Amino acid sequence: MNLFADIRALVLTNLAAMAEAGELPADLATHNVTVEPPRDTAHGDMATNAAMVLAKPAKMKPRDIAEVLAKRLAEDDRITSAEVAGPGFLNLRLAPSVWQGVVGDVLAAGTDYGRSDLGAGLKVNVEYVSANPTGPLHVGHTRGAVFGDALASLLDFAGHDVTREYYINDGGAQVDVLARSVYLRYLEAHGQKVAFEDGTYPGDYLIGVGEALKNKVGDAFVGKGEQFWLAEVREFATEAMMDLIRDDLAALGVEMDVFYSEKSLYGTGRIEAALDDLRGKGLIYEGVLEPPKGKKPEDWEPREQTLFKSTDHGDDVDRPVMKSDGSWTYFAPDIAYHYDKVQRGFDALIDVFGADHGGYVKRMKAAVSALSDGKVPLDVKLTQLVKLFKDGQEFKMSKRAGTFVTLRDVVDEVGPDVTRFMMLTRKNDAMFDFDLDAALEQSKENPVFYVQYAHARVKSVLRKAVEAGVAVDDATLAAADLSKLDHEAELALAAKLAEWPRLVETAVRTNEPHRIAFYLYDLAGVFHGLWNRGNELPELRFLQDDAATSQSKIALARASAVVIAAGLGILGVKPAEELR
Repeated sequence: MNLFADIRALVLTNLAAMAEAGELPADLATHNVTVEPPRDTAHGDMATNAAMVLAKPAKMKPRDIAEVLAKRLAEDDRITSAEVAGPGFLNLRLAPSVWQGVVGDVLAAGTDYGRSDLGAGLKVNVEYVSANPTGPLHVGHTRGAVFGDALASLLDFAGHDVTREYYINDGGAQVDVLARSVYLRYLEAHGQKVAFEDGTYPGDYLIGVGEALKNKVGDAFVGKGEQFWLAEVREFATEAMMDLIRDDLAALGVEMDVFYSEKSLYGTGRIEAALDDLRGKGLIYEGVLEPPKGKKPEDWEPREQTLFKSTDHGDDVDRPVMKSDGSWTYFAPDIAYHYDKVQRGFDALIDVFGADHGGYVKRMKAAVSALSDGKVPLDVKLTQLVKLFKDGQEFKMSKRAGTFVTLRDVVDEVGPDVTRFMMLTRKNDAMFDFDLDAALEQSKENPVFYVQYAHARVKSVLRKAVEAGVAVDDATLAAADLSKLDHEAELALAAKLAEWPRLVETAVRTNEPHRIAFYLYDLAGVFHGLWNRGNELPELRFLQDDAATSQSKIALARASAVVIAAGLGILGVKPAEELR
């Protein structure tokens, strides 16, 4: 049930009736008519812009439309008042029975309350993390992992067929550097002194890999040139790093459906096939690019290259796919990878990139548009950097220096639930300062604690009710006399629960899972507010002298916990049963 959708349907029905009665022109487009919470709750429970958006095409004054619509809406039992405000906005107040009914709806649906068929089974590929397999994931990767995983769960909750995918960047020069770094650790395992030079990775995480390589091949590679060991060590090291990355993701509660290897695109004809598809559409040509303004990008050279005419699909400039020496640019395998996604039949693609990939957005959108003939949309979500603080000091990270803070460091410090929730308390494209000490504080200023505390409080009420002999199973609570929930504080909490289905759909349409975390914090605030009012007004306490009244009050608390659990489930956070 989506109460806002129901009231919008009521508005549309009355607009149709007005058209039939000659009070409005026929066949007006109503797709922009909305029903939303008002900016100021003092104005009402819901507001509609119907008169404002229809006035111009109807060639009427907004207030004239609003006044007629208000009279019609007021005839519905669910509407206690419909008031015209300003130039023609219409504010609605709903009957208490409507909000009381929401509590029953939540209990009847359980954690499926708020699910929708908005996705209509559309196949969506969400690619996230996709870190180079050169070491464990650091705190920057953590944000992308949490965001991507929560987004995938959100889309699933709204009826999409979601595939979670990790693109293994194992086809570039960085894996050769990894192999050389592991070889140094291998020599070290044989008792040799080594020096990490030429950009090799000095991190301690490779010590065990070097020892494992020694156990596998003995001294077969000692003193040998790269031509004897590079390919085998590269494969061995990449597999070891991917095992480490999988373990890191598991510690965070992230499970991928697909791990896709960039290396599988080389020497298999897949890159050639993707470019042939574009060539057949007249989008590949030989040419020389104008030098870019300012700093020259790595893939620009003042010689004839093979270019993708990406400007035909919204890009600023055409992009090289093959250099003059016949080697691929970085962009070519990315085109092939997304061509493979299109060929796998996905209806929509979402890529979660780090902020440093901002310059890649337009070219990737152009490539997918060209490869799919404009039929498959690509949404690229950028995650900004994370600054990590502990004891008032900022941690610095550097993979090459081996001093970076890993995902596992963060999870070990505050746990996966806190890590995930805190990473979603900012919009993905906003900078985020993650204070590890503050994340463990038990106060309102700590959003994860504040939400978990609300859920734990409900669980405490349920336990006390059982001890008092009050039945509190969901079926019994759903059948309780909910008309007893008549105080403004109780109705305010029920009204907040009613926002959940609409909030989910809004978050899905914008691909913004942080909206879920924001809503949960607000919901917890309304719940805690009711709890605190109970300290002043005994009649607002969840446990009353008689079982029937207790059950009606507890039904509201239980419904709140159900929605909190559903929201936390989308974020990948386990709801707290109790807090110590």
